[in-house]
Amino acid sequence: MKPHQKLNAWTGSFALVKELYAITKALPPEEKFGLVSQIRRAAVSVPVNIAEGAARKSPKQFGWFLYVSLGSLTELDTLILLCGALDFIPRHECNRLIEKMDVIGKMIYGLIKSLEK
Repeated sequence: MKPHQKLNAWTGSFALVKELYAITKALPPEEKFGLVSQIRRAAVSVPVNIAEGAARKSPKQFGWFLYVSLGSLTELDTLILLCGALDFIPRHECNRLIEKMDVIGKMIYGLIKSLEK
């Protein structure tokens, strides 16, 4: 098992990507190159940056990738809120996804804090 696969932030964000791919299949077809693409790219960026950072040699480099991952998570939060406001995703589903993202964000932030010690 690779080191990043042992991180809860990575496993949680990886699972979220799979879930969001399934959810975005139901978005309107005209959003294929808009919201669907943007949501998927932002979602994939979270675990990918955690993995890339974990492979770096220094904690400072890992921290930088974790901050990029947090940025993508924040972008994703906004996109999910927008989907709810446009009635593309039911509000209760948006709230559930945002709660998941909050937990993942806390895990990433915890990793950052542990690297700063």
